[in-house]
Amino acid sequence: MAQRPVREAAIGFLARREHSRGELRRKLQDKGYPEADIDTALDDLEAERLLSDRRFAEAYVAARIQRGFGPLRIIAELRQRQVADPLVEQCLAQAGADWEALARAARCKRFGDAPPADQRERARQARFLEGRGFTAAQIRRALEGGD
Repeated sequence: MAQRPVREAAIGFLARREHSRGELRRKLQDKGYPEADIDTALDDLEAERLLSDRRFAEAYVAARIQRGFGPLRIIAELRQRQVADPLVEQCLAQAGADWEALARAARCKRFGDAPPADQRERARQARFLEGRGFTAAQIRRALEGGD
């Protein structure tokens, strides 16, 4: 029954928000629970559908798109949370985001509707969009202005 406290801790984390398996594993390891108990608890939670990397990734992608982040940043953040690359690609594809429109909207929200006035301003806005995780092509189109 040593697994019970691990399960309760895991459910406590999941009650606050969705977690990936890797993220939840790391948090339970940080609490000092034994590896075998963690694996068993996570397997049980997945079998009961209380833990799902797919559900986590779908929710995460939707939330980050809504906040104006680009695909490169979302991919990097999901990798950091130990979500498998094929699942990340599927979730991004299913999201059906218009990345160029999102890049343009992020630029306009931060800098206004007018295109950059000079090369220095263009570079500043490009760095901002790069930090948000947009590709070079998406940034170029966003900086061209217009819809």
